[in-house]
Amino acid sequence: MGYRVVVVGATGNVGREMLNILAERQFPVDELAALASRRSLGTEVSFGDKTLKTKDLDTFDFTGWDMALFAVGSEATKEYAPKAAASGCVVIDNSSLYRYDPDVPLIVPECNPEAVHGYSKKNIIANPNCSTAQMVVALKPLHDRATIKRVVVSTYQSVSGSGKEAMEELWDQTKAVYNPTQDVPAKVYTKEIAFNVIPHIDVFMEDGSTKEEWKMVAETKKIVDPKIKVTATCVRVPVFVGHSEAVNIEFEEFLDEDEARDILRESPGIMVIDKREDGGYVTPKECVGDFATFISRIRQDSTIENGLNLWCVSDNLRKGAALNAVQIAELLGREVLKKG
Repeated sequence: MGYRVVVVGATGNVGREMLNILAERQFPVDELAALASRRSLGTEVSFGDKTLKTKDLDTFDFTGWDMALFAVGSEATKEYAPKAAASGCVVIDNSSLYRYDPDVPLIVPECNPEAVHGYSKKNIIANPNCSTAQMVVALKPLHDRATIKRVVVSTYQSVSGSGKEAMEELWDQTKAVYNPTQDVPAKVYTKEIAFNVIPHIDVFMEDGSTKEEWKMVAETKKIVDPKIKVTATCVRVPVFVGHSEAVNIEFEEFLDEDEARDILRESPGIMVIDKREDGGYVTPKECVGDFATFISRIRQDSTIENGLNLWCVSDNLRKGAALNAVQIAELLGREVLKKG
């Protein structure tokens, strides 16, 4: 006996990836509904070897459905997620709307699976921000061993994190560089993204940080440990898919780089590719389509007493979004609903 599953926002980048991953991981689905906004009604999407036509989110009745994976913006989530939850369908939400709600668990299954039992307060579980998800997968096993005091992270985030229009903007601007008769002004971003980097993701806050940077701080504390100090600089780069992060970690105890490497090799969801030679590391291009979070460049930081540096790369549409949501669904099924 399997689950009746709804994917909300099935025509978007993350929604389509959710359908792919549900099929790839052979999630026990008895029935699946693909929902979209009215303007995308009837659009065909793939689920394994099946083709589904999208249904109207506005008129859909969630009664009798087990779980709904939401891959729409906060505004639509605010309207429809409470309706789904009230009807008895557990919502797994990819937007930022519920991440900081104390009554909603924020889950990365490799880090805090026990938090799934808190879902019942609102019948909603939150999926973390893409840049946070891959980082905490690496931090948690190291924190368990040597207790992390402080993290300094700089991100190199791909344009797919901003959606289809951003990917098209990068493509069109790149072509325009080689065809000077074309002019493709920045629309999605504040400046041209082709052959450029933009140190600005989400809106600016009063202290000069951006909302994306604030998310990494708040979410790491909620998922791993509220005592960890985090400072982040989030940068958009001209890469289509795959987020990269340079992470500096300060521990309470000394942790040797070789032991850290061994710990990460044994940790769930992580692939260590760390050879001190040309090409002995992973770049975003190589992580696309993979489930793992890749760790490279593990080395001691000699400027502080107990410090390590590492390089962290992951497919942001997968571990950063769709894969983590499906893993939460698997966890929910295994620990709570127990049907599949």
